[in-house]
Amino acid sequence: MMPDRRADGDRWLRQADRDLSDAHLAREHQRHNLACFMAQQAGEKAMKGYLYSKGAEDVWGHSLADLCEDAKVFEMLFDVLKPRAIYLDKYYNLTRYPNYLPGGIPADIFDDLESERAIELATEVLTFVRERLAEA
Repeated sequence: MMPDRRADGDRWLRQADRDLSDAHLAREHQRHNLACFMAQQAGEKAMKGYLYSKGAEDVWGHSLADLCEDAKVFEMLFDVLKPRAIYLDKYYNLTRYPNYLPGGIPADIFDDLESERAIELATEVLTFVRERLAEA
């Protein structure tokens, strides 16, 4: 029995939507480091959903820059998304681990403006992915 690539990809996209919703909730409660991390997770899962939908079997890593490179095999337009999506990469570790910061903790570093920007970027990634999949 052949795997349902579209269904697999859709599962990842549904979780991306949920992560983006969680990012909004975290921002509303001034948990800006968590909002930024959840925005990164939404972008990452959207990209993985795209790749799985296209039939990719081995989807590795957390970097949106790398995932955009992988997606270019299927659609060169991901080269347009990559320069913007790459900004989400910094939120994977920096938002969670104090050892990535000199002094302080992630909860003290991120603010409303940064979480707003992260959510906007993640929304852009999800929209871009959905548009590419709708054309297929």
